[in-house]
Amino acid sequence: MTAEKSVSKTFRWFAKEVNQVARSATRFVRPSAKKPGSAPGTLIPVGERRIDKSRISLIDYDAQQLQEREVSEIREVLPMKDAPTVTWINIDGLHDMDLIRQVGDLFGIHALTLEDIVNTGHRPKMEEFETYLLVVLKMLYFNEAKNHIETEQVGLVLGERFLISFQEIPGDVFVPVRERLRKGKGRIRNSDCGYLAYALIDAVVDHYFLVLEVLGEKIEDLEQELLADPTRDGLRSLYVLKRELIYFRKQVWPMRELLASLAREESAFVHPSVTVFLNDVYDHTIQVIDTLESFRDVLSGLLDVYLSTVSNRMNEVMKVLTIIATIFIPLSFIAGVYGMNFEYMPELKWRWGYPALLLILFGIFSGMLLWFRRKKWL
Repeated sequence: MTAEKSVSKTFRWFAKEVNQVARSATRFVRPSAKKPGSAPGTLIPVGERRIDKSRISLIDYDAQQLQEREVSEIREVLPMKDAPTVTWINIDGLHDMDLIRQVGDLFGIHALTLEDIVNTGHRPKMEEFETYLLVVLKMLYFNEAKNHIETEQVGLVLGERFLISFQEIPGDVFVPVRERLRKGKGRIRNSDCGYLAYALIDAVVDHYFLVLEVLGEKIEDLEQELLADPTRDGLRSLYVLKRELIYFRKQVWPMRELLASLAREESAFVHPSVTVFLNDVYDHTIQVIDTLESFRDVLSGLLDVYLSTVSNRMNEVMKVLTIIATIFIPLSFIAGVYGMNFEYMPELKWRWGYPALLLILFGIFSGMLLWFRRKKWL
């Protein structure tokens, strides 16, 4: 019954691990909600995050003034479309297809662009159209409760006088940008939409470093744990961290191409003066990728340390067992000889035979221990 319980417990643990791996794998490849053969530009939301009602916030500004408010309908921002000020429209929630279509109609956004915005499984990319520039990037957070990285897609539609940002849920990393706009600090209030787009991209990339900091602390704690006492839980934590690093790298790596394209290609929507700032963000992205590679090397080294430690521990156990078995080989031989109980064995009738045999056995035992210690096997 005990063996059956042990097998059942092992099977449940294995099944739990398989289910956890299967759930984590869905973050790498999201199933498509679009049916095969559907017309291009079909708006079908793919993201799992839903809110009851989409929220529209507006910030309209120039060097002298700033207006900030929430609007109930997208048509309320139409008068600002062609105004000389910079208009930033932020939309939280990608499951209201009527709202998405209205935005597309009012600002002349192509149906394929709207499809890319609501399909949150896209890799970061940039596409330039005649009247706007599309930028798709990923915001990353580390969920301490679930112990994994979560991602949210952000779509930026950059026009000549407007910028529309599409997010899956409320809450983002753009709070410092909004504060700079409100306080009028820096050059952001005196710049165009291209500089605003750079500021948003820079905020997203800067938040990558916060995620890296969390991962670095976890790797450091895991290193101390594995060096002190390598266990199966520590090995599981190691593989979880490796999976998160792979996921992180998958989200960040395309940002290199995106930022390189923005900085290299001449665009009507990005002023040449913004290029130097985009190059700086590009350097930050390279730094993030280099740090990820370093973390992966550290985890690979920790895996080697774990395997070596477990192997050394097993070798120590086997060495002790081998020494014990080697010591008892001659003792067992002698005891076996005198355990045959033949009638004409002279030592069987000797009065001091038993004490003498015990003394011989003890002498062999002590001598072998001294010899093993002299050879430094103990």
